[in-house]
Amino acid sequence: MSARAEIDTGMEGFRFWPGALSMSEQADLLAEVLAAEAAAPFYQPMTPGGRPFSVRMTGLGPLGWVSDRSGYRYQSTHPVTGSNWPPIPGLLLALWRDLTGADQPPDACLVNLYREGAKMGLHQDRDEADLTAPVLSVSLGDAAVFRIGAAGGGPTRSLKLSSGDVCALTGPARLARHGIDRVIAGSSSLVPGGGRINLTLRVAAPASQQS
Repeated sequence: MSARAEIDTGMEGFRFWPGALSMSEQADLLAEVLAAEAAAPFYQPMTPGGRPFSVRMTGLGPLGWVSDRSGYRYQSTHPVTGSNWPPIPGLLLALWRDLTGADQPPDACLVNLYREGAKMGLHQDRDEADLTAPVLSVSLGDAAVFRIGAAGGGPTRSLKLSSGDVCALTGPARLARHGIDRVIAGSSSLVPGGGRINLTLRVAAPASQQS
């Protein structure tokens, strides 16, 4: 892997490694994600209130996060095809191990596809069984304006996430409010057709349920 120098974000628990993946690693990882799409195609999820997301989603690993009128949850099968999710690529598992030091490996990888105009409102990742386990996020393709703020409310700050950047929510920032204000269209040529792919690794199930 390329140099993984962590920089101080000024927010305890929010960790950031700009340029953690080299261009060749980004291309290899993207190829694995696009190959997995054949078995688990991107689909448009819906909020419990019936509003469609502007991003398209799929998943990797034993569990996938889904949203529909029944609510937010993790499940072992793709909501459209009914098939099991493809495995998490080895490069992502290595990043998790090397950067988080967590005892449990991730059992879910949410894959979000942001085409031009897509965004994600401020939210918390709190559908997991263990809310102390880290969340690791990898950016591929167009840069995005990422917004983050403390779990309890108050001011937020913005940060540009570029292709190959990795960040993590840990400790006091595990339940930080965060979202994507906008994607900077044309800032990368990595993703076919343009846009950004974000891969978010999580520990979804209790340790007792992991194989």
